[in-house]
Amino acid sequence: MTKAKAKIRLQLSSDKHLTTLLDALAPEASSPVAKRARVVLCKEESGLVLAVEARDTTALRATLNAYLRWICSAMNVIEAIENYP
Repeated sequence: MTKAKAKIRLQLSSDKHLTTLLDALAPEASSPVAKRARVVLCKEESGLVLAVEARDTTALRATLNAYLRWICSAMNVIEAIENYP
């Protein structure tokens, strides 16, 4: 039974960044560690949609925090690679 939901849309600067993020996060979304939350990642125009459904707000918060940190880390790596001399 789902009690908490969140949907986050992130606009990205390029389709390449979007594809890279989806590829990086797909393994986590397809085989979640915990059964208290379900994650769907999808492409919407030039953005990434992160949809989370959880049994409770604690699971929702933990799942959102994890995915947002992973997204931030991946974007930092992408930026570092692009700006490497």
